[in-house]
Amino acid sequence: MIKKFLSKREIEVKILIALLLILIFSCCSHSKFGSDQAEFELKDALENPRKGNFVDNKKLLIKDNQTAIKIAEPILFNIYGEDEIKHQKPYEVNLIYNHYVINGTLMWGEQGGTFLIIIDARNAKVLKISHSK
Repeated sequence: MIKKFLSKREIEVKILIALLLILIFSCCSHSKFGSDQAEFELKDALENPRKGNFVDNKKLLIKDNQTAIKIAEPILFNIYGEDEIKHQKPYEVNLIYNHYVINGTLMWGEQGGTFLIIIDARNAKVLKISHSK
């Protein structure tokens, strides 16, 4: 049996390759979609709304009031301000024909308006946002 010993140069090259691979996999451990792939997926979803969609229009994606509120609040905070929306608690939440109709409330005798947001419980699509004065 003949043993072959690696030269110092071959050892250095192998160590360099190993370090390079470690560096690549440690700093780039998350794969990214990329804007081209994201655009492709968006176009495909718009052209073929049922293809590959896990949402069954007969089932609710948003199954409870708390989830509906968690979806509505960031949207409303961004438009009307967090203080304005939180001042309208407790919210009135109604599930009607697979749609959450959520609106703010005011204290008895308080002047002003309240928000209204309607969200489709089957797909989380916002159908309407308004604020009365």
